[in-house]
Amino acid sequence: MTAFPPISVIVPTLNGAATLGAFFAALKVQSIAVLEVLAVDSSSSDGSVEICRRFGAKVIPISRDCFDHGGTRTMAAVQARGDILVFFTQDAILADRQSLERLVTPLCDDDRVACAYGRQLPAADADPIAAHLRLFNYPPQSQLRSLDDRQRYGLKTAFISNSFAAYKKDILASCDFFKNGLIFGEDTCTLGRILLAGYKVAYVAEAEVYHSHNYSLGEEFRRAFDIGVLHGREEWLLATYGRAEGVGRRYLFSLLSRMIEEGRYFLLVDCLLRSALKFLGYKLGQNHRRLPRRIRPLLSMSRLWWQRQDDGQRR
Repeated sequence: MTAFPPISVIVPTLNGAATLGAFFAALKVQSIAVLEVLAVDSSSSDGSVEICRRFGAKVIPISRDCFDHGGTRTMAAVQARGDILVFFTQDAILADRQSLERLVTPLCDDDRVACAYGRQLPAADADPIAAHLRLFNYPPQSQLRSLDDRQRYGLKTAFISNSFAAYKKDILASCDFFKNGLIFGEDTCTLGRILLAGYKVAYVAEAEVYHSHNYSLGEEFRRAFDIGVLHGREEWLLATYGRAEGVGRRYLFSLLSRMIEEGRYFLLVDCLLRSALKFLGYKLGQNHRRLPRRIRPLLSMSRLWWQRQDDGQRR
């Protein structure tokens, strides 16, 4: 029987009252106990803080404009007392009682496994396109990846999601936790450094959460733009692990095949339009430095991040 070290759960919150009750209820009945839950709350106004405290979480309040995908998680990670840190988003709901145990088991069984992430299943309200994205990114087969696998998996080698991921705290600390100041993608950048340090990542398909988003056409464009910004600024990721365009092509062919297989012909035009917008958004994001400064926030999901960039340049 696996002996589990102390586990800290870290979840950033912002007006998450609609899902936090279900999140904590699922966490409470897990087959293994956690040492603590740290909820970093960005000035919620909908009762999120009260829900977190009712379930026994320690709430760390921050102002909304101080939230940073990497810096905020690093701040909580430094404070956490557990040897294993499990990160969630507030809308990722554990699928069964063994999900958490299955996620952290590879970290306990192999000294070279520094982190693990689980399978994200479509939420009950997921549309067909959102549901297929989850199937594409989170297949039913588990994987163990190292730096040596980058020729096989390309950029997917460094794929991980902090919506449901576990890290050994000492290794995370040795790789400088999560980088501050990224538009997002703090998890991928950190995993990239972890793999370069000689460790492995486990994708644990048996550890499941319900988590998906139904993006509009505009949101698809803006999210792709932000991914392009990340890759344009963190060029070492693509230089080390490969470019992203191949992944996009495979996803499009997979999506179109699934829609045809399911007889959803009416969605084919929508799929093609989304893919075109994502490609355009990604390329514009990669080349964002060539765009007028006032235009960049309008193309992004992260307008506050751009404001901070401008504020920093004026100082």
